[in-house]
Amino acid sequence: MSPLSRFVQVLCTAQTFLFLIVPGAHAWVYPEHRDIAVLAIQELDPDRRAVLEQLWRTARTGYESRLCEIVADPAQGTSPHCLDYASWPAIAGDHSCSSADMLRNILDSEWILDVAGVAAELKENLAGVTERHVRINDLRTSDIQLQRADPEYATRAGSNNAHFLIARHDVVVDEHEYANNCLRAGSEMNGLGIYSWYHITAMYKASLFNKASLSEEERSQLALSILADEAFALHFLEDTFAAGHVAGTWGDASLRKGTHDYYNENGIEESTWGGESMILLGDAYMRPEDAERAARSVRRSLEHLLDAVSGKEGARLLDLGYPSHLPEGLNVCAVNTMPDFRNIAERDVTLITQSLTDVMSTTPVPGLASGKGELPRFRAELGPFIGVVPAVGSNVISGGYGEGQKNAGIVNTIEAAVRLGLGLDGVMNESGDGLVFLDIGYRQDASSSTSFVDFEELDQFGSLTSAIPARTAMTARLRLPFWLIPGDMLILGPIMYFISPKALTNMAVQAGNGGLIPWQSGIATSIGRFQFVLGREVSVAFFGHTRRQDDRFFLATEDDILIIGMQSLYFDFPILEYRPFRTFSLTQSSSLAIQLTAGFDIPTHVQVISSEFQGRDPSTVPVPELNTIWHFGVRVAFDWRSYFQ
Repeated sequence: MSPLSRFVQVLCTAQTFLFLIVPGAHAWVYPEHRDIAVLAIQELDPDRRAVLEQLWRTARTGYESRLCEIVADPAQGTSPHCLDYASWPAIAGDHSCSSADMLRNILDSEWILDVAGVAAELKENLAGVTERHVRINDLRTSDIQLQRADPEYATRAGSNNAHFLIARHDVVVDEHEYANNCLRAGSEMNGLGIYSWYHITAMYKASLFNKASLSEEERSQLALSILADEAFALHFLEDTFAAGHVAGTWGDASLRKGTHDYYNENGIEESTWGGESMILLGDAYMRPEDAERAARSVRRSLEHLLDAVSGKEGARLLDLGYPSHLPEGLNVCAVNTMPDFRNIAERDVTLITQSLTDVMSTTPVPGLASGKGELPRFRAELGPFIGVVPAVGSNVISGGYGEGQKNAGIVNTIEAAVRLGLGLDGVMNESGDGLVFLDIGYRQDASSSTSFVDFEELDQFGSLTSAIPARTAMTARLRLPFWLIPGDMLILGPIMYFISPKALTNMAVQAGNGGLIPWQSGIATSIGRFQFVLGREVSVAFFGHTRRQDDRFFLATEDDILIIGMQSLYFDFPILEYRPFRTFSLTQSSSLAIQLTAGFDIPTHVQVISSEFQGRDPSTVPVPELNTIWHFGVRVAFDWRSYFQ
């Protein structure tokens, strides 16, 4: 297989990674979800709080070691040995795909406590952080740890826009019409629709809690199901208050991800359906006022549920005819459209949405869909691109090709290349690097600072007597993330795609975030981004293949001075990369990459052109053995890309 064919194969595999892991995006990070729930529970009035605690005690029967005694513990440490109810909405959606799935993970899995511990550490790390680069590094560490604990973490939300609000198609849409659009069968899977679905199922089960003739075991199971359905609903209700999930979700993966990230960090001015104006922020940028605002809606939802448990809320609209009291199993990770709401007639859907008005009135009005009046859109560096990369460099060389050329010298270079690649930068966060590219370029080297023999008298001749003359080369440069060892995704990618796409996706996520041993994750600082990249990128220059006179130079032997013709392969491996700035528009990006590099130059084809002193026939002169030259240097490249629409 040719190198170009191999690269096309790599690019196609990487494109597959893009579609597998990019489309979805989580909203509030785990500790933010949990803080909203804690605040909402604390703000319940004493009577409803007592109902919740009684329901929690009933649900804990048989699970006392896994479920904490306190329903919402604001002081939970970084090594939790149990899970309180406030943690359930954080586990929903991001670490489970349905209420039933969430409850299994909470009660039976070992890894979920590790997730809770990582989240608690993230909360401590983010407390009081004001510098952007510190926040990015904390999120990087947390995401890597969460991915290790929960291998499906990065991809669980990747199949649809379940965590987002559907964009409005008209400015005159009211909350009832919008709610109907969110719930209607066939509508795009969306956050408010999922909240409504799970909240209604929780309400129905709650209405049975004190009416049905149940054994203690059945009552405990019903209590678990009520709390699980409501917690799963609350996750998506909380998501509606994250700025990046309100702004709109249309466009390709790059546009959705970029818009999501921009508004989460920079905020958006919005109003609720009830008319309250506000500024929203999003994931990992939650302020106390953001938590308080979301907690009010969560508290209202809990109040409705607890009133139904107490028999204060009629169940007339909620008689869904459930065959069991088990938690709801609608898989929000696998379904792209809202299912039929239990075959309820359209008039009943309207009644259901009316029953949700009290909660919905406190949620933000989503942005308009694509067209006039839409919010500005932003792109992430995702997708195929073409670029131009001019660069300069300076290298210290170990000597020359000849046996006697031991003096170190300096060679300066200039190069330009066309770049074709696939951007997968920051799939999980800004510290990621799933970048794949192939450069084809041209390189010009200045002559070396050392002469072919160590005579001061030759200094007057300048570069004419350099150990390595000025020369040109065609170049190729490949960058590819790796999972464990350099190049492993090149081999494993096509194989794992057919054997286990799920395993391949997890490997790709880890490769893009520094590898299985995340020593190549980017490190953000106040002056730019640093990354250890050894094995991730390699460049080859083909000297002596352009103009014939470029491969000729002087070589001193014991009794003669020869003119040698030679071709060589020059390998260069970046070790450390520093990017002081990075700018990005809708379709173009630019950055400066400063790299510390090392490598070697191997002579491949050598011939004697002439014998200057002896005057011998070149064909009779033995071809001298030449050394491999080692080099270490600095390369500065301007990286400009244009992403395809």
